[in-house]
Amino acid sequence: MILVTGATGFLGSEVVRQLVQQNAPVIALKRRASKIPETLSSLPITWRNADLLNYFELEEALEGITHVYHCAARISFDPAEKKQMIRVNTESTANIANLCLDKGIRLLHVSSVSAVGDAKNGAPITEKDHWAFSAQQSGYSISKYESEMEVWRAHAEGLDAVIVNPSVIIGRHCSKEGSSKLFETVKKGLRFYPSGSCGLVDVEDVARCMIRLMDSRVSGERFIINAENWAYRDLFSQIAADLDKKPPMIHARPWMLKLAASTGNLMSAFRNKRFGLTAETAISASRVRIYSNKKIKEAIGIEFKPIRQSINEICQTLKQ
Repeated sequence: MILVTGATGFLGSEVVRQLVQQNAPVIALKRRASKIPETLSSLPITWRNADLLNYFELEEALEGITHVYHCAARISFDPAEKKQMIRVNTESTANIANLCLDKGIRLLHVSSVSAVGDAKNGAPITEKDHWAFSAQQSGYSISKYESEMEVWRAHAEGLDAVIVNPSVIIGRHCSKEGSSKLFETVKKGLRFYPSGSCGLVDVEDVARCMIRLMDSRVSGERFIINAENWAYRDLFSQIAADLDKKPPMIHARPWMLKLAASTGNLMSAFRNKRFGLTAETAISASRVRIYSNKKIKEAIGIEFKPIRQSINEICQTLKQ
């Protein structure tokens, strides 16, 4: 029996959908207050409620389970939520890892490329590049790294586990709180572009990789899941073209982004309204990062969906 945490989320719901398509018996885990996505409402799924921070409640939810996809995580770049996010992501993963170890359950943990280190000399970033703490690391990055450490600790004690590190996940059904913010921003009109780059991958491919890895004998390994690397200028320009909007033409230099973040935080304090750009996201948007997908391709032979196709699908959905 398979259990998926974060089953109401963007990635978790896609994992559930693909598992059901394969006629796999699925238990979907959610919080009591969470709403079941429309994409899953008609599928033959058993839903269980549990708070991942409640060890005994989670222990009951894992009764009869043999495999766990741990997709649940809090995502925020708001400085005010940093400590809480780190605590929630780390403690929930520790609970999952400890229970899976105790019950002999195989675990696939969803981490992030933010928990992978930077490569040296401009080389592509691989799974061998180790994360190092710095004052520039985001709270989300810290939370995903510390969560990984809980899985590695449990693996050293005998847990059968594999970790995936997806880059920026995009797809047609992403909520407005996720990566689709990029598309919504361009749709409203965007004049500036940062100097950095990012990795991108379609949610369908991430779920496909996860299921194939879970079904394999691989254990004690982590895999970067990334389809392509895009400069933000090219990404925003492609989105603008597919939305019939003007592309951004002004280069936003790092100091400009930091100034905008500082000004925005000040305005937030007066208006009691969150500002989308923070010091952490400003720094990240100015960095060039190139991620290798060689290891995952060699492991399962996957061919990724072209990112241009994913962008077009999302834009067509937004137009409708």
